[in-house]
Amino acid sequence: MVSKQLIINSSSFETRVALLEGGQVSEFYIERSKERGIVGSIYKGKVTRVLPGMQSAFVDIGLDRAAFLFGGDIQQQGDNVLPDFLDVEKEKKEDDEENGGHRHRYFKITDLVKEGQELMVQVAKDSIGTKGARITTYLSLPGRYVVLMPNINHIGVSRRIQSEEERTRLKNLVMSAKPDGMGVIIRTASENVEDDKVVADVQFLVKLWEGVKQKAGVVKGPNLVHEDLNLVYRSTRDLLSRDLERIVIDDKNTYENLVRFLNRFSVKLGAQVQLYQGDAPIFDAYGIEMEVSKALGPKVWLRSGGYLVIQQTEALTAIDVNTGRFVGGKNLGDTILKTNSEAVKEIVLQLRMRNIGGIIILDFIDMDRPEDRDSVFFALLEELKKDKAKTSALRISEMGLVQMTRKRTEESLAHKLTVDCPYCESRGEVKSPITVTYEIIRELIREFSRKTTELFLVKAHPQVADRLLEDDKEFIEELKTKFNKKVQIKSDVDFHMEHYEISSVR
Repeated sequence: MVSKQLIINSSSFETRVALLEGGQVSEFYIERSKERGIVGSIYKGKVTRVLPGMQSAFVDIGLDRAAFLFGGDIQQQGDNVLPDFLDVEKEKKEDDEENGGHRHRYFKITDLVKEGQELMVQVAKDSIGTKGARITTYLSLPGRYVVLMPNINHIGVSRRIQSEEERTRLKNLVMSAKPDGMGVIIRTASENVEDDKVVADVQFLVKLWEGVKQKAGVVKGPNLVHEDLNLVYRSTRDLLSRDLERIVIDDKNTYENLVRFLNRFSVKLGAQVQLYQGDAPIFDAYGIEMEVSKALGPKVWLRSGGYLVIQQTEALTAIDVNTGRFVGGKNLGDTILKTNSEAVKEIVLQLRMRNIGGIIILDFIDMDRPEDRDSVFFALLEELKKDKAKTSALRISEMGLVQMTRKRTEESLAHKLTVDCPYCESRGEVKSPITVTYEIIRELIREFSRKTTELFLVKAHPQVADRLLEDDKEFIEELKTKFNKKVQIKSDVDFHMEHYEISSVR
């Protein structure tokens, strides 16, 4: 089993969490005090607009942008059918006959909500780009061992708990502990945990819900009624597992608070937390800082010498697999299969670390043999089991393409740490020196025609200035003679490649 460590860099302005698997960064999270995410928080919102044509509504929850509520995310009266994002037991099974073969009963959005109506909603997805947060009326409160669903009478068990005896024990346990009318999802972390600890988790969440409900009853929308845990507690709650060896934190106050938090569940959990006391910054000591920097680049090298090219666009993410320096043995088919198989592990690792979501296209090297395509595809499915985000993938086409999706609840790592390039306008390219040179020449012609001034000064990037003074000097001389003007050219290292300045000198 691969060893896992949770490394936490905590400061007043920013918290960063990295999950290491076998010494390699597999997941990375960042939360800034002024840009904290709101997924999991519960609001009392007010419907501001209903859109029948889109079967959705906009809800004011007190943020800069209205939140988006899709009709399918509205719990209907008496509906105990879990939505997909809460159904941990969902498999390809026949639906109840009473539902007519459908998991949900659909109504018109105008029958579900009205403008001006107040309702309790939970944020399911942070606002991304220009889109507002996505919300749902299916409320849930996650704990260490269980997730409480206050408005759905259902008990679900994580599919990762495979022992039928253990599944039955846990179901019976929460059945006796939960109030009537409420539901519970039993998390993987509860496997083989003592009865009293699981029951205590259920009771704590029930009390928490009573407090949330009480607050919602006395405030008017829009208003926050429950805020989810910060990144340190949230990541520990969700990522802590039996194969996690230790948690290392570099801030003493955060360390002490987390130990107290975990000791609520088990002294053993609290003992897994260590205070980092090294001289070097914690992310430098574990090699994380370098890995994060690499995760912002488009190219990722494979050990064999092949590489991936990752390009994120507005609509989708494309990942291209290349053999690069890897030439393999005598058999081309085996070389391609080895490169693609190695790429599978790195692709899933990069998806998790970069938190890439939405539509993803994987472009593997073309494989002629159907059995090779199957081998790579099933290896991909196996690797995706390590990803806690919901994913789906279609089989590899004859052209080597895999179409897949990965659930997105927040912005990707690149969107969190970078901004669009103000110079190339997000193209990823800039104009060449010769292109800018000829733009300057055309602009000089315009200036010569408009102004009677005899002397003109051109300031430009050194590479552009060199072309004007040397490679394209003949064109400048031609203009000077034709218009009877003088031109001075000055190199300026502070100028961007595409920027230049033309001024008349009196």
